[in-house]
Amino acid sequence: MEFKVLIYILLTGVFVNNYVLQRFLGICPFLGVSKKFSQATGMGIAVIFVMLCSTAVTWPIQKYVLEPNKLGYLQTIVFILVIAALVQFVEIVLKKFIPALHKSLGVYLPLITTNCAVLGVAINNITDGYNFVASMFSSLGAGAGFLLAMVLFAGVRSRIENCPSPKSVQGLPITLIAASIVSLAFFGFSGVIDNLLGM
Repeated sequence: MEFKVLIYILLTGVFVNNYVLQRFLGICPFLGVSKKFSQATGMGIAVIFVMLCSTAVTWPIQKYVLEPNKLGYLQTIVFILVIAALVQFVEIVLKKFIPALHKSLGVYLPLITTNCAVLGVAINNITDGYNFVASMFSSLGAGAGFLLAMVLFAGVRSRIENCPSPKSVQGLPITLIAASIVSLAFFGFSGVIDNLLGM
């Protein structure tokens, strides 16, 4: 697969097919951990790491274990087990080396296990027919898109808290309204990426 196509897969994962803002996967940590910039950044980096590692493990399992043995129906269960093991590894590393970030992420770190964006990336890489390298670029793009969405929305939420809003939409309703507006802004990137790379 040529390098231009890999860059296209990467950029569309970040901007056009953003798993949070376009595919609406991974909404729980997006809404729960985006209150502070530091927490949003930490969660985004942890998700990138888990997405890359899970793809590096699940793609060979699918291609060399499940498909040859006609066990494709076990895909979801196997992928969830791999992701759960990787999240436990990330949690142990953060607890040992970055305890402040581990404490600030709190309950949301184990929730990466049930973050459907991570599972969605692993499964979509298989269903889209990507080879191993393209799958890694897709996972990096999806993770970077998740980080971008978290950081952008952390900034939006800090502005929302400092601005008066009607009592009927305070709290979660104004947060969801803001998320929908941020999501709409990302629709404009589809034509830009296509024209930029001549695809």
